[in-house]
Amino acid sequence: MRKPQDQKLSSGDTILEPGYLVSRRSVLSGLGVMTLIGASGCSQALELPSLEPLEPSARLSPAGVDNMSTGAIPPISVDSNITDNGTMYASTIDNGFVIPAIPYQKVKPEFRRQIVIDPTGEAPGTIVVRLSERHLYWVQEGGEAIRYGVGIGKAGFEWSGRAEIQYTKQWPTWTPPKEMIARKPELVKWTGGQPGGLDNPLGARAHYIYKDGHDTGYRVHGSPEWWTIGTQASSGCVRMINQDVIDLYNRVKASPSKVPIVVA
Repeated sequence: MRKPQDQKLSSGDTILEPGYLVSRRSVLSGLGVMTLIGASGCSQALELPSLEPLEPSARLSPAGVDNMSTGAIPPISVDSNITDNGTMYASTIDNGFVIPAIPYQKVKPEFRRQIVIDPTGEAPGTIVVRLSERHLYWVQEGGEAIRYGVGIGKAGFEWSGRAEIQYTKQWPTWTPPKEMIARKPELVKWTGGQPGGLDNPLGARAHYIYKDGHDTGYRVHGSPEWWTIGTQASSGCVRMINQDVIDLYNRVKASPSKVPIVVA
């Protein structure tokens, strides 16, 4: 009996064996199904031939870490002193004073210390206070800034402009101005100055703002009233959480020259 030969049909199908019809359409459909299975991430296994190891790409390190640039979004540094809330806002002893821990869960995330892409355009080593944001920026090298939440002056008490930090103090004495004593007579007891301490309105550190060699009367200082950060509660000064103002103070003190400040 003669063995059947492969035959071509007008449809383009090929008869390989009696009773088996395979078309180009069927083959393509099968390949499509296999592609979908591979792309779906399902647990179904497919038997594939073993592949030779690939040569490392120029984009990949030997460890397989993708170092390719993310384009317009630069990477942000990671520093536990600036990125870990538990570390940043823990209780600490400073010059004999026990600064209590901050319940940071009650502080809005945007007002906690963090590293951000610098939005100011100012030179590294500059302090920038954006009153509408309630943020203070310490501009760093590499296009980054450390951002802190701040409290600002009540309406009518704000100050803005370009100036510099003339000097700084640890646990400063607070002397209320005469205008404040006139508004709040109970402060007359501090006419000679309130010694530094946990209840002092200037907190753990103060940065004194001078413009053209003259004291503006405004400060960037700490505050025991952490719950006022992000609000308009001061008499014009910029107030910070005590742990944050100590961090800023250390950066200002390390500066080789007087630190410029922009308040706007």
